[in-house]
Parts: sequence; structure tokens; C-alpha cells
Amino acid sequence: MASKFQLVQNPIKPVGCHSWNKDRSKIAISPNDHVVEIYNYRDGQFTLEATLNEHGQRVTGIDWAPTTNQLVTCAEDRNAYVWTIDAKTGTWKPTLVILRINRAATCVKWSPNEDKFAVGSGSRLISICYFDEENDWWVSKHIKKPIRSTVLSIDWHPNNVLIAAGSSDFTCRVFSGYVKTVDPKPPATCWGKKMPFGNMMAEFATGSGGGGWVHDVSFTDDGEKLVFVAHDSSVTVVDGANEMAVSRSAVPMLPFRCVSWVTQNSFVACGHDNVPMLFEHKGADVKFIGPLDIPPAKKEVKVSAMDKFRNLDSKGTADSKKMETAIQSTHQNSISEISIHTGSKAAAAVLTTIGVDGKIVIWDLAKIKASTGYAIA
Repeated sequence: MASKFQLVQNPIKPVGCHSWNKDRSKIAISPNDHVVEIYNYRDGQFTLEATLNEHGQRVTGIDWAPTTNQLVTCAEDRNAYVWTIDAKTGTWKPTLVILRINRAATCVKWSPNEDKFAVGSGSRLISICYFDEENDWWVSKHIKKPIRSTVLSIDWHPNNVLIAAGSSDFTCRVFSGYVKTVDPKPPATCWGKKMPFGNMMAEFATGSGGGGWVHDVSFTDDGEKLVFVAHDSSVTVVDGANEMAVSRSAVPMLPFRCVSWVTQNSFVACGHDNVPMLFEHKGADVKFIGPLDIPPAKKEVKVSAMDKFRNLDSKGTADSKKMETAIQSTHQNSISEISIHTGSKAAAAVLTTIGVDGKIVIWDLAKIKASTGYAIA
């Protein structure tokens, strides 16, 4: 069901962010520092191919454009770079992006048409970046109001204009990222008709008990639904096609850090429980289906009466389950990011997750569905 790889070791460090290329033969990761490492993936083996050292502080976001084969990275040094590979030498060359921010960049994502990208930051704004052909560099326009705190996550609507952003002011918002010199006039959507640059189309709070930081956001493949997860252990789905109906579930789990749709009605959320969790949105309800990572049942070992008394004396219990210290999940620490390896948000077949344990795990949804009986619809 899951294949795990320990990419970062000697010493083991968290994998901060990652992104695959178009044919999934290469992956770019950051081992929670200023370096970006590019690996070849072939026959189930990862081989280090290149190391990108341009950033001065910890890399916080990576996104690989599938069609143009350009890599964009951002970091706590307040910079972003667009990397292109030299066809003759095979080396990656960076181009600095003029972000105009005075706090750390926190996340980055290419638009669906790959003609612009968005960067979230601690400056309480979103930089919409596009290429200025006259000056031959990447420039940015800022979306500021009414963001009141750090932007933690972003996701593009499939129309290449709207962008969802989750921030640490306990709010998820949908903005227009329309750039006149780049985009044709967009048609009306369920999120609104008029889309001048920076216009806030919608705004949604988190839980009723005060809420929490919005860690991640995700549009469906058709852009009609939006899901976001917050630090108050809440999962919220907004159905834009149904008059912005909001469905929220406060789950009895540790907070989620990332989320992605895998079908039009199902999504997977991951976080501090170390396990990907499957949810379904149906009507006005958000239903928890189950974990994707189910450890195999262990055979019970018979314990002698002498061992029971010895355990009671030394450990205060004779229950073998209470004495178990090993973490049974595939990830041994919290999951920090999820991405679709094979398929799309409309019909994902394989997912990948990275975590604080330095692992990258590949999840085959067909095998999980066959073994668990989950209905992923």
C-alpha cells in the first residue's frame, strides 16, 4: 500500500518541502535548510543529481512547473528564484524574483497555465509574480488587504486567476490574481463575476471556539469546492456552487498540516497524527472515512506468569499493549506536505507525503481501497 524512502539521513533531518517533475522521474526536496536537492527516481531508487545552493536561509517552498520544466523556490531569506536547466551543460541556473517583501517567504505555487506564480509571506501579503519581457526579469504585484497576519498556504483556482490563501489570522480567503498583461478577461465563476486584481471574492473563518491558523487550502479540480484545515483540528469545506455553503467538522485528532482533493468529493488530510486521513464531502456533511495507513495486526505473544509479575514490578503494568513504545505508522513523525504523484485532483491514483522524520512515502490508493474497502468517490 505504501513505499517509504529515507532520503535525508546521516543525520536524519525533516524534509521541508518537495515537488515532482512532469513524468515523475525527478523530485526536488529541501532537507529543512538553505539547500534544494534534486533526485532521480528510477526503479524504486532515488539518486542525488544536483544541489542548488542559491538561498541563504531555510527553503520554505518548492514547485516544479510540469510543462515549462521551470522550478520555483522561496525561502526565509525573503527571496524567490526561478530555476531553468541549461540544455548544453545540464546545470540549473537561477533567476532572482523581485518580491519586495521584508519578511520570510512561506509558500510558493505556479498557476495552472504556468505564466505566473504566487508567493505567500510573513509580510501579510501575497506576491503575484509574472515575467516582464521588457526588462527580462520576474516582477510582482501585491495583494495586501485585508490580510492581517502571515500567509501560510496558497492554491490556484483552475481558471488561472483566483487564488485561495490561508493565514495565521485564523482566516481563509479567495482573491483575484488577475494580471492584465498576462491574463485574458476571465469569465464569471461561482466565486464571483468581477475580478480586478487584489479583489477579495470570499472570506471564511475557522472554528467557532476561536479558530486556529489555516495550515493548508485546496480547490477541487473544477474549482467549485474549497477545503482548508486549521490548527484547531477543524476541517472546512466551502461549496461555491451551492451558494457558498460551509461544512465544518471538528475532528478528534491532532491538527492537520496539509490537505488535497483526490476526487471531486473526497480529500486526504495529514498532519501531527503521522497518518493520512480520508474524508468525504457529501451534501452538507464532512465525513471521516478512515486512515490510509493501517498497520498489520501483530500476533499475540504468550507471556509467562513470571514475566507478568516482573513487568508489574518494573513497569507498573502487565498489559503488553501499554508497554509498546514503537510507533506503528509508516511516518514516524508529523507529515508536513502532500502531493499527487499520479492522476489529478479529479481522480488521484498515487499520493506522496513528506514528513519531519525525513521520509518520503508513496501511497497507492487502488491498493489501499482494495485492502480497506474504502469507497473513494
